[in-house]
Amino acid sequence: MKPIHLVALALLGATCARDARPVLSFYNWSYYIAENTIPDFESEFGAKVVYDNFSSNGEVLAKLQTGGGGYDLTVPSDYMVEILIRQGLLEELDFSKIPNIANIDPQFRNTPFDPEGRYSVPYQWGTTGIGVNTRYVKEVIDSWEALWNPAYKGRISVIDDMRSGLVPALRLLGYSVNETDPARLQEARDLMFKQKAFVRTYTSDTYLDLLKSGDVWLAMGWSGDIYQVMRENPDVVFIIPKEGSYIWVDNLVIPKGARNKALAESFIDYILRAQVGADISNHTGYSTPNRAAFPLVADTLRNDPSLYPPAEVRQRLEFMKDVGDATAVYTRIWNEIKSH
Repeated sequence: MKPIHLVALALLGATCARDARPVLSFYNWSYYIAENTIPDFESEFGAKVVYDNFSSNGEVLAKLQTGGGGYDLTVPSDYMVEILIRQGLLEELDFSKIPNIANIDPQFRNTPFDPEGRYSVPYQWGTTGIGVNTRYVKEVIDSWEALWNPAYKGRISVIDDMRSGLVPALRLLGYSVNETDPARLQEARDLMFKQKAFVRTYTSDTYLDLLKSGDVWLAMGWSGDIYQVMRENPDVVFIIPKEGSYIWVDNLVIPKGARNKALAESFIDYILRAQVGADISNHTGYSTPNRAAFPLVADTLRNDPSLYPPAEVRQRLEFMKDVGDATAVYTRIWNEIKSH
C-alpha cells in the first residue's frame, strides 16, 4: 500500500492534469446542440468545453464589443456576422485546420454577409414563422395578421429581437425585412404598438415551454424551435405566413483575441463531420447546411416542407442584411415597444 501522503499527491496530480485540459469557451443559442456533441468532443480531444447561452444577436454584439467575454467561439446570425466583421470583432479562420469545410453545401458559402467566407462557417439554418397550438386555435392560420387578433389576447408571444421582432409588421405592410426608410420603420412601430395589448410576452427562448403548455397559442418563432415543441405536442404546427418572412443562417465564428483559436477551429472542423452535423439537426430540428450530413438526417425532417421549404415558399423569404445606420432606429423602436 502507498503511504497516504503519496496517494494524496497522486490524486492531486490527477486533479491538476484534469484542470490542465485546454478549455473552449462556447457561447451559443439555447436548445441548439445535440446532447452528445460536447461530451464526445471533450473525450476525443482531451478538452473541456465551457458552454453558455444567449437569447439574441444583440447580446452577442454587446459581449464582443466589450472584449468578447472570454469566449473562443460563438454563433451569430447572418446580418450580425456582417456587423461583427465591419467592426473588426472576428478572427479570420485558418481553413487548413478546417478541412471538413468541403462538406458545406455551396449555396451556403461566400454569402452576402461574408462574401469571401473568411470569418464564418454555417452551423444551422431555418425559417421564421408562427407556431400554432391547434387545440385552442381552430381557424386556419396563414398570415401574420393572426398576431393582431383580439381573440388571442394574452396568448401571443413575439421574438425578443430588434430585427426579428419587427418582421410581422414590416411584412404585413409590404416592406422588406431589411427596410431602412425611417418613415416606413415608424409605420411598423405604430403597427406593433397596436399589437402590444394582445402580446403575453416578448421572448426568444421561453416561448417553447409556453407553446407546449398551452399558455401561449400563437408563438412567433424559429422553425427548429417550433419543431422541438411539435415532437412533444402533436397539437402544435408551424406555418410560414403568406406575406413572407426571412430565412436565416447561424454561423460559427471566433471572436477577436480568442485565447484558444486553434481549439475553436478544431471544434468547427468536428462540427462539420457528417454524423456530428446530422446529430445536431436530428436533435434540434433545424436544417443543416452540411451536404454530407443531409443523407443522415431523419426522413421526417428531410421531408418536412417547413424545415426545407419548396421553391415557391423560398421565393417569399429574404435573408436579413446589415442595415447600417438604421440599426440605431431598430434599436430605439424595439426599446420603445418593450418599455411602453
